[in-house]
Amino acid sequence: MPTVLVVDDERAIREGLVRAIGSAGHRVVAAAGVRDAREALRQSEVDCVLLDIRLKDGDGLELLGELRRTHPRVPVIMATAYGDSDRAIGAMKAGAFEYLTKPFDFDALLSTVARALRTVAAAPSQQKPAREEPVPALIGSSPRMLEVWKAIGRAAASDAPVLITGESGTGKELVARAVHEHGDRRDEPFVAVNLAALPPTLIESELFGHEKGAFTGAAARREGRFELADRGTIFLDEIGDLDQPLQTKLLRVLQEGTFERVGSATPLSTRARVIAATSRPVDPRTPGVTLREDLFYRLGVIRIEVPPLRERRADVPLLVEGYLRRRAKSPGDRRAVSEAAMKRLVAHDWPGNVRELMHVVERACVMSPAEVLDADDFELGPAGAARAGASPDPESLDLRAAVEALERDFVLRALRRAQGNRAEAARLLGIARPQLYAKMKQLGVAPDEEG
Repeated sequence: MPTVLVVDDERAIREGLVRAIGSAGHRVVAAAGVRDAREALRQSEVDCVLLDIRLKDGDGLELLGELRRTHPRVPVIMATAYGDSDRAIGAMKAGAFEYLTKPFDFDALLSTVARALRTVAAAPSQQKPAREEPVPALIGSSPRMLEVWKAIGRAAASDAPVLITGESGTGKELVARAVHEHGDRRDEPFVAVNLAALPPTLIESELFGHEKGAFTGAAARREGRFELADRGTIFLDEIGDLDQPLQTKLLRVLQEGTFERVGSATPLSTRARVIAATSRPVDPRTPGVTLREDLFYRLGVIRIEVPPLRERRADVPLLVEGYLRRRAKSPGDRRAVSEAAMKRLVAHDWPGNVRELMHVVERACVMSPAEVLDADDFELGPAGAARAGASPDPESLDLRAAVEALERDFVLRALRRAQGNRAEAARLLGIARPQLYAKMKQLGVAPDEEG
């Protein structure tokens, strides 16, 4: 009969866990704190530990670290009543088997215990302890965000490539920075590259550098982003926009750790960790996807999905309060949001996700002098006729407006036919990709209209 050690300083919760886990056919040993847990571990052979993070006589995370050293094969399930992102990340990085929040769903708890008892825990971590520093603007305590915290913790304990997916504006770069900041490379450079913002002809030079005279305008040798990242992290945003020839070269970097500058045949080595992100479908099984299958699987050794804001509405008040706190120049400068306004913000669908929410709150702060922002201070929804896709007045003789409406319709049709793939949309329109980006900006085409 497997033995489960339950460590919780709240008597009612401890006794409830003992009954629930015992009813599943397991022997249960109970401990009211760190001291009791250590004594129980000395006296009993334990197969699994359910450990509360906040204990009256010590820190559950410290005990987790101790268990990873003294009982490396015993899976530890961490539990807390607090939605604390740093602790969730720290627990998963330190080797916790799972991270649960109170109040418990007992069916899910028993399933997790059963899974832990079937699994051999990982070897003791040799990593440096994670820094207890919050990642700015990466906020949330909803169940969906808890999964993101846990994934960040697991990714931070590894050097494997990471693929982050999620809609535009969800905070994918913040997730990438969190993986970097909580890992062993945190003292090394973090280099971000937005592939969608670069002309295709310059991407290779930006990533790998070039030699003097390699092409017109190459007046001197230049290091690329991989060289600048050195032993740190390189973040490749919108990886789905990368052209096929460069996908082959990136795959070589991932497999062999080598590349050449443009205009050189001398191989250079890199130890940079690659984290990629995309707001578009990149799974090769999806029709219209142009990302190589081998590159997709090589990049996605670890995958993190960042949920859209409409699927974690409970985080909206935390995001708003966090933004207002950071924006305040002094303690007396802090704004507040009325209950009616907050209800309106929570109910909104936020097609632009966290980025849109921050812009809306910033505008309200700028435009309203009130200390307490009310519902009318927040301008929600599309702004302007172009954003809403309205047609021009048929009686109007404004040629420019008519041409812009026609161009906008063509751009949207191409984007939708290409299922949001901008490179394919540019090909269908017969223009270069940078021209498409410029047109989208000029015509007010928003990310949520592209798919």
